[in-house]
Amino acid sequence: MKRPLKPEERQIWGMVASTVHPLPGRGTPTPSQEAAKTETAARIAPPRPAAPPGKPREALDAIEPNRRHRIARAREEIGARLDLHGLDQVRARAVLEGFLSGAWNQGWRAVLVITGKGVQGDGILKRRAPEWLAAPHLAHIVAGISDAARHHGGEGALYVALKRKPRG
Repeated sequence: MKRPLKPEERQIWGMVASTVHPLPGRGTPTPSQEAAKTETAARIAPPRPAAPPGKPREALDAIEPNRRHRIARAREEIGARLDLHGLDQVRARAVLEGFLSGAWNQGWRAVLVITGKGVQGDGILKRRAPEWLAAPHLAHIVAGISDAARHHGGEGALYVALKRKPRG
């Protein structure tokens, strides 16, 4: 959820917005057009439920370059692999979360998640997996993600760095 703008931010935004002009042949949308657009979007994609309590994360950090290099060159072991091909979004998310919990409980520090690229290179699992990995309830498990090296699946796979399991 976005925070409301402060008065000084609103003033600065007003100055910036006043310098922008619509492309030729396009006008500025009226408030009723904006409302209709929002209403249509709400019917097509219902609002997502609120995130569970916890520290919200916008996106995950990338794995440190040196660590990513060690994983790609097999100097840091990939503990487990998960292939999400053929799963729908709901099932893929559940399988991914269970897989990560299991890998973390076993003490693995890096795993490979194969999402596939999709038909035109814009697969839904490829797009959604980073969002799922950034979920607040996985913050104690997932340290970062990066695209895999070509020999591990390239753009159709992700290296997921896992945090150390606390001793005790």
